[in-house]
Amino acid sequence: MSASLQAVLPLVDISGLSSPDPLVRTAVGHQLRAAGERHGFFYLCNHDIPTTLIERVFADSERLFALPEGERMALDKALSGCNRGYEPLRAQTLEAGAPPDLKEGFYIGVDLPADDPRVVAGKFNHGPNQWPTSLPGFRDTMDAYFAAAYALAGRVMRGLALSLELPEDHFAPFVDDASATLRLLHYPPQPPNPSPGEKGCGAHTDFGAITLLLQDQSGGLQVLDADSGEWIDAPPIPGTFVVNIGDLIARWTNGRYHSNLHRVINLSGRERYSVPFFFTGNPDVVVECLPNCLGPGESPQYPPVTVEQHLAECYRRTYG
Repeated sequence: MSASLQAVLPLVDISGLSSPDPLVRTAVGHQLRAAGERHGFFYLCNHDIPTTLIERVFADSERLFALPEGERMALDKALSGCNRGYEPLRAQTLEAGAPPDLKEGFYIGVDLPADDPRVVAGKFNHGPNQWPTSLPGFRDTMDAYFAAAYALAGRVMRGLALSLELPEDHFAPFVDDASATLRLLHYPPQPPNPSPGEKGCGAHTDFGAITLLLQDQSGGLQVLDADSGEWIDAPPIPGTFVVNIGDLIARWTNGRYHSNLHRVINLSGRERYSVPFFFTGNPDVVVECLPNCLGPGESPQYPPVTVEQHLAECYRRTYG
């Protein structure tokens, strides 16, 4: 039986990063450092995103996945040149060697017109969103939440700079003009007799810098405990996000901060909805090991890579 991570994962109060007192801001950085070095996961509270907006996001997500199949498939992300729109059930395989993931999703990114220079240049994942026309208010809700999560991710990045004893604005070029993906996910209940290895979401690490995750009350998220090698539940805590470190931060810190394996198995017996916000950063920034993350005689584990190159390879790997 899985243990609970609620007693293990730290609860970080992000409001301290808005304090005029640098010691208070630095204290938040210390908490983030402990989280990054331990599990790479933490709960985040006092984030200032209104509960009413979060409730609208979940309600509109349920409305989206309740649309007739034909309306959903009319928004298939296969019709998009930038991976935006609807993703059918079992379209992605995040765990190598396992069956495709038992989930369906919807991708939303920074909405750029077709004549934007970045779109014309063919930059990966740059372009217009696809929107359902039969759901009044859906786009307004998602645009408002995207903006709020984008701002929150920037605050967390400032905290991570402090956690690494860097100037608070160290990651400013990465945050400026950043790419990000809002993903709405729907998990049907795990079948009574699943295929061997079948899960709602196979074991994986996240591609980008940080992920801000909203969960409903169904549970199902599990994180690998590095010490025991066991899977541990990360249950929803009202009013918080689950935040995790992604592959780019692991590369920057030479693995000191963990981009940890996690998965979803929906054993609740009911539909599960979650809303991850993947903050991937400015696509042109080169990510390479920070000098202060190298110990004596230690060499970088990862070669330098641009954000765009890294993300394109991750998509290629999980979508074949």
